[in-house]
Amino acid sequence: MQETREVTFAPGLLTEDVFSELKNLGKEYMRLMSYYSSAMLEIETKFKVLNIEFNGKFDRNPIESIKTRLKTPKSIIEKMDRIGVPLSVENIEHKLSDVAGVRVICSFVDDIYRLADMLALQDDVYILKTKDYIKNPKPSGYRSLHLIVEVPIFLSQEKRFMRVEVQLRTIAMDFWASLEHKLRYKKDIPQEHAQEIARQLIECAETVSRTDQQMLDIRRQIEESGR
Repeated sequence: MQETREVTFAPGLLTEDVFSELKNLGKEYMRLMSYYSSAMLEIETKFKVLNIEFNGKFDRNPIESIKTRLKTPKSIIEKMDRIGVPLSVENIEHKLSDVAGVRVICSFVDDIYRLADMLALQDDVYILKTKDYIKNPKPSGYRSLHLIVEVPIFLSQEKRFMRVEVQLRTIAMDFWASLEHKLRYKKDIPQEHAQEIARQLIECAETVSRTDQQMLDIRRQIEESGR
């Protein structure tokens, strides 16, 4: 059995040495990232197929776009530092669930739940965890449906199960989340201003939610009138 290399570091202390150690994990690390890339491709393809099927049944596409991303080495190190886990290829795979991410941008809120249900019905996809931030928004106002799924990838000599974080949200939710993310990392904002900005962001999130519901109601009215 190959020896597992681990790198330990004091909480909150991220030095150049730590980043160098991640690079030193070398082929093991790169191989793991290729597995995650393959898992993202599997999930992306599944959603594309569902989009085609949905169009055939309902004459419209529920998916506006699909985005994929791998956590950067910096983000992986910061996450493992935050949860207090030694850095190793094995720990990256078994302790983190969001190294690979697929974001599905939908037209309407009901499409989100329908697609999630359709994905869950596939016999080679396992839903490990669900967090519904649409029905239960974060205090910041953030809304999205998060799924941690496990999917097999078929390699030349083995079948391997990999975890992928799937986020499903509407166009409006994605617009809000993208801007909120940029604003959240602005530095040197006085506390009183930060509180006011947070209040306005929550207000905007509520407006976005109402808009999503109104657009869904309009679509349903159109569908009803066309029968």
